[in-house]
Amino acid sequence: MSPIQQPKILLVDDMPTNIRVLAEALHQEYRIHIATSGTMALDILEAETDKPDLILLDVMMPDLDGYETCRRIKENASLQNIPIIFVTAKGDVEDEQRGLDLGAVDYIAKPFHLAIARARIRNHINLKRRTDLLEGLAHIDGLTGIPNRRCLEETLDPELRRIVRCGGPFSLMMIDIDFFKLYNDHYGHGAGDECLRQVAQTLSQTVFRAGDSLYRYGGEEFTVLLPGTDHAGTLALAERFRQAILSLNIPAAHSPIADRVTISIGCVTAIPEREDGREMLLATADRLLYQAKRAGRNRVCGVDLAAGDACATA
Repeated sequence: MSPIQQPKILLVDDMPTNIRVLAEALHQEYRIHIATSGTMALDILEAETDKPDLILLDVMMPDLDGYETCRRIKENASLQNIPIIFVTAKGDVEDEQRGLDLGAVDYIAKPFHLAIARARIRNHINLKRRTDLLEGLAHIDGLTGIPNRRCLEETLDPELRRIVRCGGPFSLMMIDIDFFKLYNDHYGHGAGDECLRQVAQTLSQTVFRAGDSLYRYGGEEFTVLLPGTDHAGTLALAERFRQAILSLNIPAAHSPIADRVTISIGCVTAIPEREDGREMLLATADRLLYQAKRAGRNRVCGVDLAAGDACATA
């Protein structure tokens, strides 16, 4: 969000009266864009590079209702971090829970109390500003609180250069939450966000040495850098990770392999001889991660390139 631009709000409602009331109340503080259906909102979000800072979404609409529109937005990686506030006359606890489980951040009830509506919108816009600054400046993932992919990209090359100078092994892991899309579909994106936070916190607390680092690579994937760790140590840590996530006992009624959330891990160990090995390490770990998935998930697959080993699963 540019500091010289007003925040942008996408208002999605099929009723002209509702649009007019909210637009008139908000246009002095925000750039208001309008969609009169869920389908139109999705088309706008896909087409525009200038994404909104907040979506005000009506629940009752004739083509796609607000719940389905919200679900589709949260399934899109480029849109899922946009906060959504439902605007609705449906005030039942069950309705609110359903919306929050899908990933909405708040509800505004009809008929509008405009002062309260403006205050809630302002609060969520300010929170979005702080989250964007945190991610952009501190290289921290706003959802999980761990370093993000940008931080990984800035850290990996210097670590490899240091290992090239000093010698020794370098290990890298790619970790993926098994069947996470099914988890979101079954429990909702609000529960999915909480699952991601728990997994990130548990991984970050599980037996790290000084110099080891964990990153959110994207979506439900995490990356671990282990400079100076040999392959045996890497496999042992990967297994501790796997067991730690199992021990969380996060229910996963959707999963075809377990009754709780599990992870799959691909890990590679090498002795870098040149400073351009990052793509090879990432690609190898990613390939091993998908090999672990093909082998049944909830397992570790690794290779020691320095020893010329074939992949091993655990």
